[in-house]
Amino acid sequence: MTGTHRDPERAVIAKRVDSGTADTGEIRELARAAGYTVAGEVTQTRTEDAALCLGEGKVGELAALVAETGAGSVIFDNRLGPYQTFNLGNELPEGCEVIDRFRLILDIFGQRARTRKAQLQVELAELRYELPRAEAKTSLAKRDERPGFMGLGEYDESRERDIKSRISRIKDELEQIEHDEEHRRETRRESGFDLVALAGYTNAGKSTLLRRLAADLDVDENEDLHPDLDTTAESQDKLFTTLGTTTRRAAMDRRDVLVTDTVGFISDLPHWLVESFKSTLDAVYRADLVLLVVDVSEPVEDIRDKLVTSHDTLYERNEAPIVTVLNKVDKVPREEVERKMEALAALAPDPVAVSGQEGIDIDLLEARIERELPPYERERLVLPMTDETMSLVSWIHDHTRVNDVDYGDQVVVDFEARPEIVERARAKVGELPVPESA
Repeated sequence: MTGTHRDPERAVIAKRVDSGTADTGEIRELARAAGYTVAGEVTQTRTEDAALCLGEGKVGELAALVAETGAGSVIFDNRLGPYQTFNLGNELPEGCEVIDRFRLILDIFGQRARTRKAQLQVELAELRYELPRAEAKTSLAKRDERPGFMGLGEYDESRERDIKSRISRIKDELEQIEHDEEHRRETRRESGFDLVALAGYTNAGKSTLLRRLAADLDVDENEDLHPDLDTTAESQDKLFTTLGTTTRRAAMDRRDVLVTDTVGFISDLPHWLVESFKSTLDAVYRADLVLLVVDVSEPVEDIRDKLVTSHDTLYERNEAPIVTVLNKVDKVPREEVERKMEALAALAPDPVAVSGQEGIDIDLLEARIERELPPYERERLVLPMTDETMSLVSWIHDHTRVNDVDYGDQVVVDFEARPEIVERARAKVGELPVPESA
């Protein structure tokens, strides 16, 4: 079909559901996050049409809306097969691109990817998205002996092999990056830091909460030790502003805590897409404590569904305690917060209700963080008065919470720290040279 000039930044939303009413709120937000202006929408409740996803009549309605609005794209909040995408392209005005939900998410991820790790994960997800399509082209073209069968393009078996080879190379590089990041986490722990991870769905307010917990927005840290520290943590009402991780030192009096904001969860992601970004969640899986942040202003059923999905993701590999944080209490009456806490008690026992935006009850969250982190062990060391001992005392001050130091004929240090830090201090004592007797 021919048509007038298409605006590549304008899009029409389309969604089909098997039953009930199609909710387009999230896909609209995703489209806006990708840089589109939503010009209209078409929804339908019916079983899936194998050829077009929507029914033929509804596709005609969609084509008319595209022609009327000049939209350059139709974004489906459904997963489209390669044949459906091709068929829809033939029914819509010329120049109109057909994008399904997962292609849109990949585009957003691609726009947000800043680090080498994020870029590799995006490419891995794109290749996993393309692989079954390449396999289908090869299979069908072989069977029908018609390259370009059904408009899928010239088939080339080497393309399928190239995709598989590239996937293998990317996985190898990501494994090396993950190894380096695990080493960095262990270095932080050895420096006396507790690691806290923020998890949850996009727009739950994780970045805002990180800013509230941070000791200083202008972080002045050793970049070799903390290369993922940013000078700012974005807090915008937009999906996917955080694709990579941002780590900050928390403003806590009694413990050295690093808080990491991770990529937000999003509903209805296929396994291949989750798998491509699993290394981003290592900051969650390897943390000492996970804060699962949810937007308490959402309907309770939506919160429940998100908690269930989050638990499925987190409990698969996570061993740290999980504390649910009900964020944005400034947006709803206190009575409503209490009703939702009661309704969600089975999924979120003993949650903490706060407002990252307004700073409400952040002190209660900080107290809960300290209570949930692995307990400190208390130690008292008696050391000889030597220059080497003074260096060790300095190290203990840097890595532990010192209660008292008594300088006399001997140095007595009373301190508290994580058990592994206490063990390192004891080992350092064993390395001290024995003072010469008088």
